[in-house]
Amino acid sequence: MSSNTYEFNQDAALLKDSARKFFSEKFPVEKLHELVAQDPTLGRTPQSLWFEELWQEIIELGWPMVAVPESAGGLAMPAVAVAGLVEEFGRAAFPSPMLSTLAATYVLSAADAIGPLEDICSGEAASLAIAGSKDSWGLASTEVTYSNGKLSGTAHYVQDVGKVQKILVSAHSNSDLQLFWVDLRSDGVTLDLDTIVDLTRDQGRVSFHNVEAVPISVKGLSVLAEAMPKIWMLVSADIAGAAEWQLQTTVDYVNTRKQFDKALGFFQAIKHPLVDVMIKVDETRSLLYSMANAVSAAPEKALQLSHMLKASASDLAGFASGRSVQSHGGIGFTWECYVHLYFKRQKHSQMLFGDATWHRARLADILIGPVTA
Repeated sequence: MSSNTYEFNQDAALLKDSARKFFSEKFPVEKLHELVAQDPTLGRTPQSLWFEELWQEIIELGWPMVAVPESAGGLAMPAVAVAGLVEEFGRAAFPSPMLSTLAATYVLSAADAIGPLEDICSGEAASLAIAGSKDSWGLASTEVTYSNGKLSGTAHYVQDVGKVQKILVSAHSNSDLQLFWVDLRSDGVTLDLDTIVDLTRDQGRVSFHNVEAVPISVKGLSVLAEAMPKIWMLVSADIAGAAEWQLQTTVDYVNTRKQFDKALGFFQAIKHPLVDVMIKVDETRSLLYSMANAVSAAPEKALQLSHMLKASASDLAGFASGRSVQSHGGIGFTWECYVHLYFKRQKHSQMLFGDATWHRARLADILIGPVTA
């Protein structure tokens, strides 16, 4: 795959730069901390905290429909442009349903579901309700069933459920896995927020009690399988952007804070681990844009590259988080220090849609075949 096939063109660069400027001007980290870190009490009631007015501005900019096909009224930008945009959401740790809406977009696009895609273009946010309580990242793990035209059961680990209006639900019907489009405001739908470590996002369970739903696809497994590499790309892009913030913020700190009349960054015990973080960020970002480019330039490689990418990103999430907190010293462990917000977001992303071990196991199946008894 030659570098000249990359689609990160002027439009993609402008989109990424515009997002960075937007968050720099309208959502500095101080504003994030003020929003989500008011209450350090353990066991507090989970909340969905976000600035809806900023989300409305993002809708007006058209960002939620960057991956929607032109046939549904979207911008149809390539995956490399979407990855660049999501990096900036991760860098800002911006609380919003952006990743969830993009994930739903990729599944709906694989199903050629024009109506729901038009809903997204009209400004409605969406999320995926495809996981069960066990083996959650298996594509058939859902515990929701569809019978006599109604949905019943509970979907788990639904991301940003407090911020979206629509959800894309997978459900078992006879021996098939089917997909449905559901309005969260429908009769018979209840949701419960989970208590999670990440203060910048929310997650919950959605229960269905004989709920009417719009059928999207009877080929749920194949549709999800087609979309999942792009969904892993989204989470990895968020991790890469957040890790870049962690690295830059920590480097700035250790070059300012002094010990023994020298900046902390002077000492090898500090600088060498941060160089390792930089190398790991570069590794993940290299895989990110290789995978995103493969979506259109070499689709036969996208699945393999997506497993490599999410494994690398999950490792990065844990490593960059540990180094950022440790390098800040005692203040790094305090509620008032901003680094804990990114630490917690990264730990959530590290496990979301599979951790490094899970993805390396899937990668091994591709490269050497499934393990036999």
